[in-house]
Amino acid sequence: MIELKSPAEIEKMRVTGAFVAEVLTKVGARADVGVNLLDLEQHARDLIRERGAESCYWDYAPSFGRGPFRNVICLSVNDAVLHGLPHDYTLLDGDVLSMDIAVSIDGWVADSARTVIVGTPDPADQRIITATEEALVAGIDAARVGNKLGDISAAIGAVADRYGYPVNTEFGGHGLGRTMHEAPHVPNSGRGGRGLKLVAGMTLALEPWWARTTGRIRYDADGWTIRSADGSRTAHSEHTVAITDDGPQVLTARAA
Repeated sequence: MIELKSPAEIEKMRVTGAFVAEVLTKVGARADVGVNLLDLEQHARDLIRERGAESCYWDYAPSFGRGPFRNVICLSVNDAVLHGLPHDYTLLDGDVLSMDIAVSIDGWVADSARTVIVGTPDPADQRIITATEEALVAGIDAARVGNKLGDISAAIGAVADRYGYPVNTEFGGHGLGRTMHEAPHVPNSGRGGRGLKLVAGMTLALEPWWARTTGRIRYDADGWTIRSADGSRTAHSEHTVAITDDGPQVLTARAA
C-alpha cells in the first residue's frame, strides 16, 4: 500500500532531506587520495549523532543482505555500485566512489546518493557519472501528477540507452516516508504510459545506477557489496522526490 503524504509531512521530509544533502556534501569533501573508507564512515556517524538523527542503515537486515548492516553509509568503490560495506580501504588516485545514505529525523526519512572521482578524473568515469545524473534529472521531470510510474522508468532508461549503458532492473528506486523502503518499486528502465498513476503526495527515491559494459551484478563475500559482474566501473545518483500539484520537488537537493 502506498501512503500519501500531506504538504506538512512533505515539509518534514524536506528537513531530513536537507540534512542528508549536507552529509553527502561533507563526506564527499573528505574523499581524497589517502583517506580510508572507515574514516569517511566515522565522519558520517559523527554528523548523524550531532544532529540527533537516526541511521536507516544501522541494523537493516533485508532478505538480500548477510546479517544486519552495521554502518551508517554505503561506500562503493570503482566496480562496486550498491550497498558497499565500509571497510579498511585507502582511496587511490582515480578511484570512483559512490556514497549512499538514508536517515530519519523525527520519524521522517530521506535517501540520497552521489558518485565522485577521487583525485585525477578519467573522462570515461566522468561520462558514466554524468549519465546517471542526467537520468536522475529526467526521472524527476517525469514524476508529475497524471503521469504513470512507467514514465519515470522510461525517462531514466532512455538516458542510459542514449549513452549506451546497459541497465539492471533488480535494484532501483522506491517509495519512502516513515520507513526507508516503501511501495512502489521504480525500475531504471520501463515503458511509458504503463503502471501506477502518479498522484500528489507520493514520495519516491529515484536512483539511476549502472555499469559501463554490463547489466549483470555479483556480490562480495561480505554479502552486501554489489559489483558489476565484469568488473567495469559504475556510478549511482539518487534523490528523494515529492510529487505535488505544483510539480516534482527534490527534497535532498544539494547546494550548488
